[in-house]
Amino acid sequence: MKNTFLTILLLALLAGGSFSCKDDLVYSDLVRDNRPAIPVTFPGATTYGFNPFITSSIAAGGNIQFTLSIPSTSGRTIKEITKIVGGATGINVATLNAATTTTAYNTAPIAGSGTTAVFTTTLAAFKAKYPTVSIVPATQANTFTEIQFLFLVTLDDGTQIVPEPVRVRIVA
Repeated sequence: MKNTFLTILLLALLAGGSFSCKDDLVYSDLVRDNRPAIPVTFPGATTYGFNPFITSSIAAGGNIQFTLSIPSTSGRTIKEITKIVGGATGINVATLNAATTTTAYNTAPIAGSGTTAVFTTTLAAFKAKYPTVSIVPATQANTFTEIQFLFLVTLDDGTQIVPEPVRVRIVA
């Protein structure tokens, strides 16, 4: 009985060992972080372990403003915010790639200024562009109504970067 148990245990360990993880070099880009050489940050936005966000009040006019910034030590400048898409929190890079000049949030690129570029809009303009997305503030405690934006940023050398999505928490 004892020999049978040890044999089964040894075989299980041997079988498990053949499926164990190998060196990271074997994995593809699908399981790696895809970080750009030049990071884009959102000064003034808040982050609690997820996408950066700002808060916008409907009562105060629903203003939305994101500043996109790259490090001054990168040696690059932001030429423009080439394309923007907005929507509910389910938008992703495929949404950005599929957006055309008529379906993108912006109708023309937004020029950068050195290492920053500023995107400004309002909740009313967002609702006009995306009428099916709810911008009604949540009424339950600890819940939020959020909308999301995704940007395509072009640098002065033609490099294009898609930073992480940013969100707007809507309050009354």
